[in-house]
Amino acid sequence: MAQTTHHSATALTYARALLELAQSTGQHEAVGEQLASLAQALDADPTFKAFMADPSISAEERGRVIDKALRPQVDPVVANFLHVANGHGRSALLGEIAGAYQFLLDQLTGKIEVDVTVAHELSPEQLEEVRARVGKALNKNAVVRQKVDDSIIGGLVLKVGDKLIDASVRSQLQGLKRQLLERRPR
Repeated sequence: MAQTTHHSATALTYARALLELAQSTGQHEAVGEQLASLAQALDADPTFKAFMADPSISAEERGRVIDKALRPQVDPVVANFLHVANGHGRSALLGEIAGAYQFLLDQLTGKIEVDVTVAHELSPEQLEEVRARVGKALNKNAVVRQKVDDSIIGGLVLKVGDKLIDASVRSQLQGLKRQLLERRPR
């Protein structure tokens, strides 16, 4: 799932076109999974990533590698998309396109990523309660990732997109300290 919404216009254009095509065939979720796997492979293998981005390698040569290594592993929609991106010199953007696709897919399906930071790990039941409450408040299907940071003392910190909701004990104590310092006699 895409964490940020900062994607280039080019990546969004390619991702939107692929999403529309995949949606028309009912394969939008499967295509998203395959693109995510491709992005992981690019990140995991610097040589593969460099090969896909190298402008000195011809589109024909890169296309042969796509056919041999990737076509058998992916849906024909994804394989054809890889050829189109390659033919337009956009192979270097495949990771970014995958991220943009996931962002658009999440919007389409009503999913939203939420990072919850807590002082102590939540039980599965507590995590589900957080997911349900945040999802209801945002009217979306919240996908919650838990982080543990004992420095917040208690409570929780929610991060949804670029918004931060700090309901931690640490934040409350800092606010109380500011108030006390502002009211002290001078």
